[in-house]
Amino acid sequence: MKTHVVVGGTGGTGTALVSELRGRGLPVRTVSRRGGSGSDGVEAVAADACDAARMRAVCADAAAVYHCVRPPLPVWRSVYPEVNRSLVTAAGAAGAVLVFADDTWMYGKVDGPMTEDLPSRPVSGLGVMRAWMADMLLAAHYRGDAQVVVARAGELYGPRVDSVLAGSLFGRAVAGRKPMWFGDPDQPITPTYINDFAQGLASVAADPEAWGEVWHVPHGAPITGRAFAGVLCGQVGRAAGVRTLSSRTAKMLGLVSTVARIGSEVLYQFEQPFVVDSSKYHKRFDADATPYETGIAETLAWYRLNGGKSLMIPSS
Repeated sequence: MKTHVVVGGTGGTGTALVSELRGRGLPVRTVSRRGGSGSDGVEAVAADACDAARMRAVCADAAAVYHCVRPPLPVWRSVYPEVNRSLVTAAGAAGAVLVFADDTWMYGKVDGPMTEDLPSRPVSGLGVMRAWMADMLLAAHYRGDAQVVVARAGELYGPRVDSVLAGSLFGRAVAGRKPMWFGDPDQPITPTYINDFAQGLASVAADPEAWGEVWHVPHGAPITGRAFAGVLCGQVGRAAGVRTLSSRTAKMLGLVSTVARIGSEVLYQFEQPFVVDSSKYHKRFDADATPYETGIAETLAWYRLNGGKSLMIPSS
């Protein structure tokens, strides 16, 4: 059986994906700069994803190569293009499908649910970068350089996830503090549970008829930030309530933090409806999103065991 190679396998998305693939009985190889010790059924390899020759060797026996790389925001422009080229070359040489773990920043300011056929109209530097990356990879697919499929998620939450919904909500709640919401807490949003993202990545990889397309992974029905935080508060046994922070205030924090300044570019999503429509995925794969109550409970359990820090930027 050919191997499933998760590049960026030690991050939040990569870790969830490894668990999903192992649950399907598939052999897995994780790739990161540090490598690691691996585990039952998982081989850990140290490699730089920008090194095309090294990645070609690492992925030589791959059935699928999962692009879960997430470099620090300040180096996106220099690192991501090289990673894309490297992984297209590696997947193409192996005859493997390249699965890109993407987000929704390229859609820009929309006035309705986000669907896969929306044009890319980014309003931020990060959104421009995301649009370019997806276009680059899909162009490689249609040139025949490699088989490619793109899976997109909205704002993530769950174990090991760094995002607006991570420390600012779960970390604060576990620490006995009022959860913090960036933007308007009464706008509808469809948070993406990390395990649903992993399920989506694995499912589109396994279906050749899905390749060459963009897919929104499973999302639940819209909920407001206030209601989401209310479920969280109920599970930690405190009165419902959320502290709000505007994107304007977040931008001011950028005066003292490069990461906050860059990340604040996409906080506009939380001041308008942020609804990801995944009906295309649900129809093809007959899969439902994890209920918010379940995802919140599992995330809280992880935070209670591991703690967490408040982050002020969204994450893919």
